[in-house]
Amino acid sequence: MALEDAKSEVDTAFTRTQHRGYAFENAFGGATSFLRRTYTKDLTGVDLAVTGVPFDQAVTHRTGTRFGPRAIREASSLMPYDPPAGWPTNPLEELDIIDYGDLAFDYAKVSDFPDTLTAHIRKILSAGAGSITLGGDHYITFPILRAYAEKFGPLSLIHFDAHSDLWPDDDLTRIDHGTMFYKAVKTGLVDPKRSVQIGIRTTTEDYLGVNVITARELHEKGTDWAVARAKEIVGDHQTYVTFDIDALDPAFAPGTGTPVWGGLASWQAAAMLRDLAGINMVGGDVVEVSPPYDTTGATAIAGAHVAYELICLYHWARTQR
Repeated sequence: MALEDAKSEVDTAFTRTQHRGYAFENAFGGATSFLRRTYTKDLTGVDLAVTGVPFDQAVTHRTGTRFGPRAIREASSLMPYDPPAGWPTNPLEELDIIDYGDLAFDYAKVSDFPDTLTAHIRKILSAGAGSITLGGDHYITFPILRAYAEKFGPLSLIHFDAHSDLWPDDDLTRIDHGTMFYKAVKTGLVDPKRSVQIGIRTTTEDYLGVNVITARELHEKGTDWAVARAKEIVGDHQTYVTFDIDALDPAFAPGTGTPVWGGLASWQAAAMLRDLAGINMVGGDVVEVSPPYDTTGATAIAGAHVAYELICLYHWARTQR
C-alpha cells in the first residue's frame, strides 16, 4: 500500500483521472464504487462496466437483495490496493473498468422491469464493453441474457447455485427467480447442451438437457474434476457466468434469501473461478446477496470476491486466449 497516497486520496470514485490503476484511500472512508472505479455513465473507451441492479421483487422467500449492490461495493473497498491473488495478469492495471452505477427503474411498475434491464445491458454491449452485474435477486439474469443473446446468439451458461431455477413456467410475463432459466432455455437464449450448473442440492424433475454437477459430486470428486468437466461442456463457446451466492454453504454466506445446507466452501468457489481461466467469457453476475440477513458482512465480502474473480475471467478471455 502506498502510504503517501493513502494520506491524500479520498472519493476516488469521482476524483480519479483515469480508469486504470489501484486506489489507496482508506477502506473505511470515501465513496464506495466497486473497487473504487470511476462512477460514470460515459462508456467511451470502456472495456468493462460494473453495474448494480437493486431488484428483489421476484423472490419466493426472504427479500433484501435490493441492498446487495450497495453492500458488495462497500465490501470491495478492501480490495483495490493490490493485484488479484493467484492471477498472473492484473485487470485493474490493464483494463478500462468503470462503475456504471445502478439501473434506474420504476419499482411500482414491476412489469416494465425486464425490458428496462435488457435495454440497460444492451447499451453497455453496444458500446463495445462487457458487463459484470451486482444483484439483486437471480431473476435479473434473464433480462441480461436477452441482451447478450441479441449480440452473441445462444449462450453457454456456467451457473453456480443451490437451485437449478429450471422449474416450469411458460408465462413470460411472470417474474420469478426460480423459473428464469427454464424460460432462457425454452426461448433459445441458452444452449442447454453447452451449459452447466454447479453446486445444485435441491430437486428438479427436468433439467431440460442442462448438465448438472451436484454439490455432493463436487465435494467427492473435487474442484479440479468439476472445472475440467465445466470446460469440456462449454468449450470455446461464448459463455455467461452467473453466481448465486447461495451456491456457498450458509456457514460461509448466511445473508441470502433461500439458504440450503451442504453447499460450497469459500475455498472451493475461489479455486473453481480461478481455474476456469480460459473459457470464452463474455459477461457475468453475482446475485442474491441479502444484507438484512448478513449480520457479519461475510456474504457481501464473498460477493465482492466473486465479482472480482469474474472481472479476472473476463480479462483473461480478452488477453490470454
